Amino acid sequence: METKEYRTIDKSSWGDGPWQNEPDKKQWQDQATGMACLIVRNHIGALCGYVGVPPDSPLHGKDYDSVDVSVHGGLTFASGCDPAETEETGICHIAGPGEPDHVWWFGFDCSHYMDLSPGYPNGIGRRGTYRDFAYVESEVASLAQQLSRL
Repeated sequence: METKEYRTIDKSSWGDGPWQNEPDKKQWQDQATGMACLIVRNHIGALCGYVGVPPDSPLHGKDYDSVDVSVHGGLTFASGCDPAETEETGICHIAGPGEPDHVWWFGFDCSHYMDLSPGYPNGIGRRGTYRDFAYVESEVASLAQQLSRL
């Protein structure tokens, strides 16, 4: 899978912070597990991490609350790719040759209590810690490891 980054969100009203220089979406293949990985910025500016399990995985199609993993804030998402989503912003990936296209995404978000969400209107959600790209990439790698062992 080709590593791709997208910058699609106008962050000019969010003020200074690391989010100004980060992509809004990144797709890559985890080197240790071979699993598809994504980071997607949500509508309030928080980053969300995802790992796709292939169709032959026993986890494919499972609800997120039935999978026992440890990740920031716990799993909050499980679904296939939504064909209505765009390549630049959606929870979907562009599979490489010989890679599974119809993976099942498990994900987490960084917009929990005491997580700073820079795009939240009126300054609400502007307290706490911003979970930057490096942090979310590390959590995604950990999630990929955990999912590959289940």
